Amino acid sequence: MTPSTDKPPGGPVKQGVQGSPGRPVAALDGPDPAGRPLPVQRSSVRGQILDALRTALVTGDLRPGEVYSAPVLGERFGVSATPVREAMQQLALEGAVEVVPNRGFRVVERGARELAELAEVRALIEVPVMVRLARTVPAERWAGLRPLAEETVRAAATGCPAAYAESDRAFHGALLALAGNEQLVRIAEDLHRRAQWPPVRRGRADLLADAAEHVALLEALAAGDVDGVRSLVRRHFAGVG
Repeated sequence: MTPSTDKPPGGPVKQGVQGSPGRPVAALDGPDPAGRPLPVQRSSVRGQILDALRTALVTGDLRPGEVYSAPVLGERFGVSATPVREAMQQLALEGAVEVVPNRGFRVVERGARELAELAEVRALIEVPVMVRLARTVPAERWAGLRPLAEETVRAAATGCPAAYAESDRAFHGALLALAGNEQLVRIAEDLHRRAQWPPVRRGRADLLADAAEHVALLEALAAGDVDGVRSLVRRHFAGVG
């Protein structure tokens, strides 16, 4: 059993989110050049903590197999343990962490088999939906999603896995939303998040190749190229995109 860590995930504070008045909540990555917390316009402290923890999972700052306590993380964020514990409980529902009684939360370790199973399930859900959309959605509707595809390319160019993960989810979510099924979008997003934890170490070139598939997929959808869409989506998931 991995011992509970006495310090939160690696890296100095970068971004702040507003906790109690005058008391910012720190995020987990690099420092703001001016040394000041940067405000985030969100109403829920729990939501801000959850976002920061999700980012830490994607970047690997929350390390698989390690146990983190809510009070220790709360000190790091500048809040009580309660919103951290609530955020961690949400992550437990999403399968990213598991509760360790009287100690905290352990980040789940996933093997290659589980990640491959997640990719297979995503393909089983999304391939037929994308094929149907290619047959039914007018070409001009796809043009409206072009900025999202291009944003994934820009995010990939930064080499930042958290930035790319966010833009990747936004793109896939917008595509699936055209099916008009909210439950589908929610299930697909949950699977997408699960597939990103623990982080798969991919370099900038890998991210750019993944993002290029988004652009190609959008073009195939606009052209109504059913075979091309089917092939692109399957290949995309095989690459854990």
